[in-house]
Amino acid sequence: MITIQDLSISFDGKALFSDVNVHFNQKEKIGLIGRNGSGKSTFLKLLLKQLEPDNGEIKIPRNYQIGYLEQHIKFSHETIIDEVASVLPEERIYETWKGEKILNGLGFSDEEMLQDPNLFSGGYQVKVNLAKLLLLEPNLLLLDEPTNYLDIHSIRWLKKFLNDWTEELILITHDRNFMDSIISHTLNIHRGNFRKIPGNTKKIKEQILQEEEIYEKTRVNQEKEREKTQAWINRFKSKATLASRAQSKVKMLEKKEVHEKLEVIANLDFKFNYLNYNSKQNLMRVKDISFGYTSDKILLNDLTFNVQKGDKICVIGKNGKGKSTLLKLLSKEINILNGEIGVHEKVKIGYFGQMNIDRLNNKNSIYEEIQSVDPSIPETRVRTICAHMMFPGKSSNKKIGVLSGGERSRVTLGRILLNPVNLLFLDEPTNHLDMESTETLMEAVQIFEGSVIMVTHDEYFLKKIANKLIIYDEGKAFFYNGDYKDFQKKIGWKDV
Repeated sequence: MITIQDLSISFDGKALFSDVNVHFNQKEKIGLIGRNGSGKSTFLKLLLKQLEPDNGEIKIPRNYQIGYLEQHIKFSHETIIDEVASVLPEERIYETWKGEKILNGLGFSDEEMLQDPNLFSGGYQVKVNLAKLLLLEPNLLLLDEPTNYLDIHSIRWLKKFLNDWTEELILITHDRNFMDSIISHTLNIHRGNFRKIPGNTKKIKEQILQEEEIYEKTRVNQEKEREKTQAWINRFKSKATLASRAQSKVKMLEKKEVHEKLEVIANLDFKFNYLNYNSKQNLMRVKDISFGYTSDKILLNDLTFNVQKGDKICVIGKNGKGKSTLLKLLSKEINILNGEIGVHEKVKIGYFGQMNIDRLNNKNSIYEEIQSVDPSIPETRVRTICAHMMFPGKSSNKKIGVLSGGERSRVTLGRILLNPVNLLFLDEPTNHLDMESTETLMEAVQIFEGSVIMVTHDEYFLKKIANKLIIYDEGKAFFYNGDYKDFQKKIGWKDV
């Protein structure tokens, strides 16, 4: 059991949280939730002793091992399986087979396990670190956004692995359904306070919402009562016969606890700016396109589909098969080998992807970066967009270079919002956003009147949003004219 007593930490003189008292029992699987900036990652660093608290202590049993998913990449072995097996102590050296099983579950083929981990993309390298952590089998697993680089198959596998996990777990993820399917308890950091309860995230959210509604009603009634009492005091304090009563009422007001108004918590608040598309023709026509980075690695072969008004097309499949590449081809960032892509002259595209996030100018402020889309747009409009992206007032003066992954994602969204569009390309847009921002984004996609092509691995949003699919399975990509439930029922995944 881990016990946390009177824990406090502050940065630049401002308390992040104070007097935290909470304990974690054996076998508990805890979902750690809270808005961006609430202190979730800081709390994990305190548990790992990477940070020292200002006050209080964290009591961890002797020989209790905590395993953390490292985003830092540093490999010292020539093959992936050797790198993963390197975490095994001498008495478990025969358990390399467990590492192979974990790597298989995370999407690595037998052939890939024998390759140099340094040759793989950043996402795959993080998966190698995840495999090392899971093979380590610590007493407590700390997982911070473990699904960010996983495809549908790997997420399903990880969900089963964590459901079967018999030790302790603390999980941070933007995927509410993934979290709720695994956890036994929820720990919420809200307004600097920690609260842990049995059950899922919905239960604690509803409880806090109800409590804050009661608090606000009490505060308003108290304020009215104070105003009424103060008016009586002002009226009668100068009258000799009532002066003593007035004085006692003054003392009563001074003693009475004042309920301060709760600070409004910033939420991602927006909808995509729709440009009316008044043609009956398709927005985009894709016919027999083929592409491969090399002649022996063809990612697309004779893919054909049309994008109609209002279509919500989701692109799904295993990692590394060319889903993000498809969006680059459709936006003509890279050229197809064969076939044709026709885009109607009235189409205006908004593109959200890692490529665009990486291109943000680190020297610009948030305001300058969003404004650079169109310098002629009035300052008030740009400031409004900044506020909708949770950068109100002076916070929009922060430099891009110091922003977190989630903040950079919100800046990229802000750039799209500045101009009206009728076709959105979204490449895993929920990565690095918190739970509430993810849900706001998906709601905005759902109500957008235009058409959307979105790469996603989130089966919950797939079921809610997609009316058509582009599927990468069994080494090929094909168009499916139906939703995800229909695909699962009639065809289903072959390449599992």
